[in-house]
Amino acid sequence: MLFRFSFKEIHAYLTKSHGYFDVIIFKSEFFGRGKEIVKNSDFTQGLIAVVSKGKRFGRNGMRIISILSTFSLTTLWLLLCGFTLSPTLIPAKQILSGGPPKDGIPALTYPKTETAEAANHWLNDHDLVLGIVVDGKARAYPIRIMNWHEIVNDRIGQHAFVLSYCPLCGSGMAFDTNDRFGVSGMLYQSDVLLYDKKTESLWSQLMMQAVAGPRAGEKLRQFPIEHSAWVSWKTAHPDTDVLSRHTGYHRDYSRNPYAGYEDVSGTYFPVYNHDGRLPAKAWVIGLSMDNHHIAWKLDDLKTTGSHQMQWRQHKLAIRVQGESVQIRDTESNRLLPVTRLYWFAWTAFHPDTELSSDSKYLLEQKGR
Repeated sequence: MLFRFSFKEIHAYLTKSHGYFDVIIFKSEFFGRGKEIVKNSDFTQGLIAVVSKGKRFGRNGMRIISILSTFSLTTLWLLLCGFTLSPTLIPAKQILSGGPPKDGIPALTYPKTETAEAANHWLNDHDLVLGIVVDGKARAYPIRIMNWHEIVNDRIGQHAFVLSYCPLCGSGMAFDTNDRFGVSGMLYQSDVLLYDKKTESLWSQLMMQAVAGPRAGEKLRQFPIEHSAWVSWKTAHPDTDVLSRHTGYHRDYSRNPYAGYEDVSGTYFPVYNHDGRLPAKAWVIGLSMDNHHIAWKLDDLKTTGSHQMQWRQHKLAIRVQGESVQIRDTESNRLLPVTRLYWFAWTAFHPDTELSSDSKYLLEQKGR
């Protein structure tokens, strides 16, 4: 027999089970959302549930007991988490579960901050931070904390923004937006997919746009930040405040949950473009302008030091200080939003990227 269950009932059943799927569920036409997702994805068969009396399941007192049709577990999980793939800008089968469920990695919203002096008691000089300056006010977000939360919805003065960090790609980015975001638990090309709290559309961090759901195609505006050592940041911004460890969550912020990941060449999750010009886990600085992309190997920049270069029609001033790299358009004097991340992640999303060569681009080397 075929019975109709609500998404809420199915979700409740699965999350109270023993941590695995007993089922691949329901025929697509039973649920409007299910039908829509199947129609707009790579999967066409839908799902059929066989139920029998027994273990209580919702108000119907039924238990789903067998699998009759193949379907993506990821697509089912997206359904149960309330996400929709209609429309989708990326292949549905390449959206993968990262392990934790929706909000299993809790985003922070307007978290507590503390002074640099207070942060010195637990941050080491070499610890990396994501630093942002808004209307002259500086704030640092330690990677120690971002590893555990990945998203911070924050505000400095009247300026709202979201700061995101993907430990698997090493990418920290800030976006100028009033939307509030959470961690979906899903990945695309090994990169975090955010979701907005209003429509639960999925957003790709590195694509900087919504890739599935009602807002698919909407873009985010990247805001400049620095990926810097704490000692460099606090020296440049002695009045900075710092994201506090008192987040309201019980996490060991002294422990790196991704320890060793940087030191191995492989990734935990697949990517669909590979570029052998650099090792996969080489740190690079990526810049996108006018739909063109370029990357610098971070170690090369540290060797070259601060300099100016011509890239296409842009004359760029590159400032290097330790782990921190800033790039400014010399004509407009505008600080450009750049992203520090692993080479594999940059090329996964920008397969046509240029790779800077000093002999090709260097105009004038300046003092470090």
